[in-house]
Amino acid sequence: MLALAGGFWFFLLVGCFVFGFLTMQQRKRAEFSELSVRELLTDLGLEVEGIEPFSSVLGGLEGIVVGHVVECKPHPNADRLKLTKVDVGDGNILQIVCGAPNVDKGQKVPVATIGTTLYDAEDKPWQIKKGKIRGEESQGMICAEDELGLGKDHDGILVLDKKIKQGTSAAEVFKIETDYVFEIGLTPNRSDAMSHYGVARDLRAGLIQKDIKLEFISPSVSNFHVDERVLK
Repeated sequence: MLALAGGFWFFLLVGCFVFGFLTMQQRKRAEFSELSVRELLTDLGLEVEGIEPFSSVLGGLEGIVVGHVVECKPHPNADRLKLTKVDVGDGNILQIVCGAPNVDKGQKVPVATIGTTLYDAEDKPWQIKKGKIRGEESQGMICAEDELGLGKDHDGILVLDKKIKQGTSAAEVFKIETDYVFEIGLTPNRSDAMSHYGVARDLRAGLIQKDIKLEFISPSVSNFHVDERVLK
């Protein structure tokens, strides 16, 4: 992503930009949602044709929390499986069947709770459901790195820092960024808005009219270098 200082952030996609131009604190103070931005841009002559959620990790790790493994013992009906009990911080202790060789009592681990949507290697969604594995109930899944979309390692579950409190959102732990991508249908007379900078300038002007005043600072070019400045 490209930052335009002063809280303006833009997604490098032709005809689109993301909603991160406002910091979370500014959004709460101004009560300015993505729908308000769509309405304002359209009023400014920049018709928004679509809004799409964006996340730095597919799915945004929604529904995945930090769990504390309070019990881990061999599965009574399978040599390679473990029967664990996991505290997920909401007052419930979940029984989860786990096949990872490195799972153990006392660990802090990422847990996909029932109803959570995960994605396979081809980005196809699938949902965590309550079920039985070899006769024992399993109420979720303790996740490996690749199952969360955070890497490719599948040798075992992802073991987290023991200082992290159970129940904490995995999105918070891994600092997942979420946003919205706005698709704008430009008309021929709005060549001034054919850049992210131009849209940001218009949007700031519109926000000022609503008494939301944000500092607008052009992006730094200090690291930009041109080898040949002379055209021949």
